[in-house]
Amino acid sequence: MEAVVHKERGLVAEMRANPWMLSTVVLGVLFLIVLFANTSGGGVSAVSSQKVGQDVVDYLNGQTGGGVVLSSVKREGDLYKVTVTYQGDTVPLYATLDGKNLVPQITPLDGAAQPGSIGGQQPATPNSPVTIDADKIANAPVKGNANAPVTIVEFSDYQCPFCERAYQTLKQIDTEYIKTGKVKLVYMDFPLNFHEQAQKAAESVRCVRKQKGDEGYWKMHDKLFENQASLSEANFKQWARDVGANGAQFDACLDSDEFADEVQADAAYGAQLGVSGTPAFFINGVGLEGAQPFASFKQVIDAQLA
Repeated sequence: MEAVVHKERGLVAEMRANPWMLSTVVLGVLFLIVLFANTSGGGVSAVSSQKVGQDVVDYLNGQTGGGVVLSSVKREGDLYKVTVTYQGDTVPLYATLDGKNLVPQITPLDGAAQPGSIGGQQPATPNSPVTIDADKIANAPVKGNANAPVTIVEFSDYQCPFCERAYQTLKQIDTEYIKTGKVKLVYMDFPLNFHEQAQKAAESVRCVRKQKGDEGYWKMHDKLFENQASLSEANFKQWARDVGANGAQFDACLDSDEFADEVQADAAYGAQLGVSGTPAFFINGVGLEGAQPFASFKQVIDAQLA
């Protein structure tokens, strides 16, 4: 328990310095937040859902400087599901009935570590280089010169608002580095399990790629980020047709979950590398987390080109 508390304190310190981390790290990492220092023995005495919801919001606002808003609280078994919003993202959390503990995410105890869970590899130290397994990214879509001296490996979620911000920043990277042959971008899926449309969105892009190759993939990729507020399976099917895919073939692909396992394989590799939230980038192995400004990317890229 002590190790968990220390981990939480470290994250809270980072949250104070970087409020956006509530939606990128807290959303993706399973850990225990101790809301109250005292823990009483004996059975659990439930407190009202209203009080628990307000305590959660007060706690998170105290760590982030404000902006967390309570959406709803409802009991689910032996936990309260507390849904909050922060910077445009909807965040489901789970609190114990006594209001003493908050668990951001439920992970099944079947022995299989989920991306971002305690059972997975611990996140790499920010900006510490890692070795990217070429075999793990060999079949991923690539934008840019295959022989570019710098490779950016991106782990992303089509429903994540911070990924959409990074998508806008990547347009400038495309202009200055990718189109000039200095950088290539490799896209890997990391759908967070509380984003209901993220998994099927990732599958939909792969279904387009099956027909139209990488060119079609990037068209569908852009279509999803440009229309992030309207993600749905019905729209995926329409947008696939808009980018030139055969409708019947696409529908069969999406409905059959043909690429579901491939999407999860990407996420599993991301977790192995220490990814716990989105977006996450590895620039020639150097980690960069979150929706960073162009200047942050430029600093790392230029250092790799030097």
